Amino acid sequence: MPAQPPSTRPYQLKREATMNSQLSKADLHIHSTYSDGTANVAAILAHVAQSDLRLIAITDHDTIAGGRAAAQLARDFGVQVIVGEEVSTAEGHLLALFIDDELPPGRPAAETIAAIHAQGGLCVAAHPYDRSVPSLGAHGLHERQAEWRLDAIEALNAGVIWSQRGCNRVAQHVAAAMNLPALGGSDAHSLATIGRAYTVFPGASADDLYRAIVRGEASWGGGYWTIGQYLDVSRQWVRQRGIGGLLRLALDGAGVTPRDSATFIGRS
Repeated sequence: MPAQPPSTRPYQLKREATMNSQLSKADLHIHSTYSDGTANVAAILAHVAQSDLRLIAITDHDTIAGGRAAAQLARDFGVQVIVGEEVSTAEGHLLALFIDDELPPGRPAAETIAAIHAQGGLCVAAHPYDRSVPSLGAHGLHERQAEWRLDAIEALNAGVIWSQRGCNRVAQHVAAAMNLPALGGSDAHSLATIGRAYTVFPGASADDLYRAIVRGEASWGGGYWTIGQYLDVSRQWVRQRGIGGLLRLALDGAGVTPRDSATFIGRS
């Protein structure tokens, strides 16, 4: 069964809320300088405040520091923020949304999913069939449905490279076969890539989004990064971290090396 939020959490579902016919957009896959993103959380919030996104999730790799920082600043920018994390499980990347506590990397996906649900969070398989990065699809996501109690699948990841874009179509088919919500996320690593793909949901708040995912009423929209955006992210990585840092990020992203927080910029 999908996770149920504990009564004390800030995203608690309102018991008597009725479905809102308004549709809103959320980007649920954004990286900041707390991991391998190129923009700090203040810049991200300022950018989102001028966009048509209703809310965002900061999902840095194996840390919730960026999500926490953004949530603390969110009111100043008039932006709603969900604290999230892209967890490097033993079998691939997993988006943890609506969480309070950080999830350590390297644990089995089933164990990580249980830990996310224990704190009232939601679990989304990130880019599940992208073969260029560690992904759950390579380890039998569909076949392990009973073991991996996912809440949704990222069915449109805007950041997948050209040769891998068929992976989103596979994810969409598998989400339908598993009767799970198919969500969209930009996998943004720069300001310009925020919102390239997004999740559409009825309502306008974090509570509404949580409810929509649990009820299977959320869907995906958007497209892909442009060539210019890929090049711009690479240039910014080089400026911020040097050629060595760029190579290390590439190896980390492919799962060849474990992520090293020393390569991240953090608050700067």
